[in-house]
Parts: sequence; C-alpha cells; structure tokens
Amino acid sequence: MSIDSIPVRVMAIEQVAPMIREFKLEAIEGRLPAFSPGSHVQVIMPGASREIRNAYSLCGDPATPRRYSIAVRLQDASRGGSSFMHGQVNVGDQLAITPPANLFAPVMTARKHLLIAGGVGITPFMSYIPELKRKGTDFELHYLYRSSQTGAYLDQLQQQLGSALHRYDSVQGNKCDLTAVLSGQGPGTHVYICGPESLIDGVRSTAAALGWPDSLIHFEAFAAPEPGEPFKAQLTHSGKTVDVAADESLLEALEREGVKVPNLCRAGVCGQCRTAVLEGDVEHRDDFLSNDERSSGSCIMPCVSRAAGKHLTLDL
Repeated sequence: MSIDSIPVRVMAIEQVAPMIREFKLEAIEGRLPAFSPGSHVQVIMPGASREIRNAYSLCGDPATPRRYSIAVRLQDASRGGSSFMHGQVNVGDQLAITPPANLFAPVMTARKHLLIAGGVGITPFMSYIPELKRKGTDFELHYLYRSSQTGAYLDQLQQQLGSALHRYDSVQGNKCDLTAVLSGQGPGTHVYICGPESLIDGVRSTAAALGWPDSLIHFEAFAAPEPGEPFKAQLTHSGKTVDVAADESLLEALEREGVKVPNLCRAGVCGQCRTAVLEGDVEHRDDFLSNDERSSGSCIMPCVSRAAGKHLTLDL
C-alpha cells in the first residue's frame, strides 16, 4: 500500500495547555480530504539523521474539513517529533501529512458512549463530540489531566458539555474512581480510552474485573517506540542488511533504506506493518498480535517491536 503525502501550510499555532500546542493546517493546493470522528494523520518531519513520522489525531469537527487541527504535547524525552513541532514549526511553514486514517471510530449503534481521556488523549474526542451532539447520542466525557502540563480545551469542553464533562486534575488531588465510573453504566454502553498506557491498562483491567466484554472496550495510544539494543535486519528479497540503531524503530530503519512497509498507526495496534520473520528472536511490544502469534516468532510489528538478539531475517 502506498501512502501519498499532502502538502499543508501552518495557518495558526495556539498554546492550549502548558505543554500542548494546537496547529491549524490548510491545504496548499485543492481541498483537504474529508475525515471521520477518531481519524488521525501522520506528520512527516525531517530529522538530523532520519525522517520522523508521528501520528496525531484530528481534533476538529469532521463536518468542516476545510482545515485540520492537531494538538502536540511536548514530551520530556522526545525522539525528535514533538521537539520539532514545538521548537521549529512556525506560522506559514509548510509540512507534509498523510491522508486521514481511522482506527478509533465510535460505534454509532451504541446506546451510550463513555469517553475516557488522559492528558493529550483528549484529541480524538474533540472530533467525536460534535458528531455525537449532532446525532443526539448519549455520551459523557471523563477527562484526567495535570493542569501544570495538560488539560487542553477545558473551557470549550465545559461550555459544550456541562454536566456531561467530569474533570480530574491530579494537581488538585482529584482522582477518577474507575470502578465507580464503569459500574454505573447501563447495557449497550461502549467505552473509549485514549491516553497513556497506564490509563488504558487501568480501564481495561477494571472493566474485565466488572465483567465487561472486550467488544465494548476501544482504545488508542500513539506511543513512540521505546529504544533498545542495536541489531541487524537481513532482508531476503532485496539482499539488503539494515542496521537498526538503538534509538530508532525497525520500521524507521527500513524506511531509511528505501524499503516500503505498509503502516497506519506506527504504534503497534493496527496490524498494517506486520512482517514475516524467517530467523531470529523477537522482542514483541505491540498490542496487535495474539499470544500464539508471539510465541511462534513468525512475525513482527516493526513499528514498535525489535530483535531480542543481534539479528533478524525478514521476508522483505
């Protein structure tokens, strides 16, 4: 699958929380593609040693796709993406993005939507809310944040949602009782989680303990791949040997060498970049493969997973 890029211009930048900036983007030529609630784009950024591609949720109203909005949190240990967006991007600059993709769409047949956001994880729900309100669908938002760092769009959300917004500022000592939140929901409720892995794991484990079926729990996390030990990837079809550095993913290393691998999320959840492994042990870090698939060692999600040793042989 080939993913073409779209040139866009930065038309506005706004500080929406102490560590979060919103970037409004417009097409340089023609119109931006329509998108659905929960969609994301990849922003393609030049790096000192490699191209960086980060996925960001579109946080505007899908009914008015003339402009896109993304919100970027400045990460304490940035691999280059967030520091590039915060430190080098100015109004008027040109960027390249991929067309919208959606791995986190709301299930519109649900009787109720329970949205749980942590920090910058509020962003996909900013596209949910206008659509849910238009359709008159029952929903509520539980927003966990730290006001010294995150908590974007609070005034806007309070005005739009009123009592349907539940705020939990850890700086003020406000904690979210996940058991109480999940226990009080009626049948036909779907839960959506976006935020740090600790929040996603907490909601999923609480829901499981309360007997919620997995089919009603939906989550999204755009986590950067963790560093690891360097290794070599041998590609059987091209005959190439690719060196994967400690601070880059296998997918990034393959792209650096001109090897095209389909991808959408770059976070180990969509399954698009699944690649067959012919030899070598894998350190699995994805949320897509089953336990049996991981045990077999026959495939890898190169966007996040790595070799458990010094080499892998891939069917590429």
